[in-house]
Amino acid sequence: MIPHLIAIAGPSGAGKSTLASYLADQLPGGALLLSLDAYYRDLAQLPLAERHHFNFDEPAALDLPLLLGNLAALAQGQAVDQPVYLFPEHLRAAQPRRVEPAPWILLEGLFALYWEEVRRLCHTLIFVEAPDALCLERRLARDTAERGRSRDSILEQYTRQVRPMCQQHLLPTRAFAHLVLDGTQPIETMVAPLLARLGLAAPGR
Repeated sequence: MIPHLIAIAGPSGAGKSTLASYLADQLPGGALLLSLDAYYRDLAQLPLAERHHFNFDEPAALDLPLLLGNLAALAQGQAVDQPVYLFPEHLRAAQPRRVEPAPWILLEGLFALYWEEVRRLCHTLIFVEAPDALCLERRLARDTAERGRSRDSILEQYTRQVRPMCQQHLLPTRAFAHLVLDGTQPIETMVAPLLARLGLAAPGR
C-alpha cells in the first residue's frame, strides 16, 4: 500500500481541523489524521512561566526531524510512534501514540506547507483561508474550551505572536497549494473541489 498524503495548511481558526476531520470520513478505505500540533518541541527545560510566553507560531517551534521521520515511514506503509503534546504544560506525554498507515494520510497544521521536505512527501497540498476576525473568534472559542486559557491571554498572544507570525511565515505558503479553499463556506461546499481533484464524488452524488 502506497498512501496518498494530503497536507492541509492555513491560519489558526481558518477551518483546517474541520476540513481534515470531515475529509477523513469521506475518503474510501480509511484515513489517518495527523495533527502538526503533536510535533511541538517539549519545553521541559524551561520554567512554566517561560513556556507560556514561548512563540508557538513560528516553524522553529516544531520538531521537523521527528515529523519528517514519521511521515517518511508512514509513506512507506510503516507504523510510527507519534508524540502526544500536553498543551497546558507545553510538554510531551511520556507515552506516544502508536499510529498505523492508511490509504489516505492527512497532515493538518499551520505549517503543513512550509517545509520543502514535507511538501515533497505529499501528493496534494491544500491551503484554507478565512478573514482575520473569524479566525480570532474561532481561536478564542477553541482555546478557552479545549486548552483552558483566558480570553485576555489569547488576545495578547494573538496580537503579539499569532498574527505577525502568520504574515511572516504562514501566508507565503499559500503559493505552494494545489487548491486554496474558503474556510467560511459550509463544509460540504468547501470540500467539493478537493474531492473532485482526488477523483471522488461529493457526498450525496
